[in-house]
Amino acid sequence: MTKEELGAVYRDFLAEEGFSPFIEEDGDVTFKYEGKVHGISVDEGDEEFFRLIFAPFWDIENEEERRKVYAAACEATAKVKVAKIFPLGDDVVGSVELFLPEVDDFKPVFKRALRCLSAAVDAFVASMRRGEKAIVVIEDGAGASVDS
Repeated sequence: MTKEELGAVYRDFLAEEGFSPFIEEDGDVTFKYEGKVHGISVDEGDEEFFRLIFAPFWDIENEEERRKVYAAACEATAKVKVAKIFPLGDDVVGSVELFLPEVDDFKPVFKRALRCLSAAVDAFVASMRRGEKAIVVIEDGAGASVDS
C-alpha cells in the first residue's frame, strides 16, 4: 500500500467517525480531538505500525524544568497503557504506538487509544503543575491506573 493509500484509509475512517481529517504534505493525517490537533503518522514502509500523536503540548523552558519533565513523563508513561510521553527537543509530545497485524485493525481500538493518550497527557500536566504524583481515573478502563 502506498503512503497515499494508507493516508486515505486513516482519513476516511476519521471522517466516518465525525472528525475533520486533513492529509498533510508529508502524508500524515491530522485532525482535532477535544479542540486539540492530533495526528496519525503514515509509514509507507511499515503498514503494521500505527502511531497516534499529540504534539507538542508542553514547552520546556529551562534545564530545571527539563528534569521535572523527564520525571513527569516517565510517571505518565508508566501509568497509562500504550501511551508514551517524552521530550523532543524543547517540547513534550505524546503518542500511542501499536503493531497491528492488518491495516484496518486500528479501527476498533482507535477511540480507546485517543482516551489513553489524553489520560497520559493529563497525568503529565497534572504532575508538572502540582509537582507531585498525578491521579488519573478512567471509568471505562481505558488504561490508566490510580496512584494513591
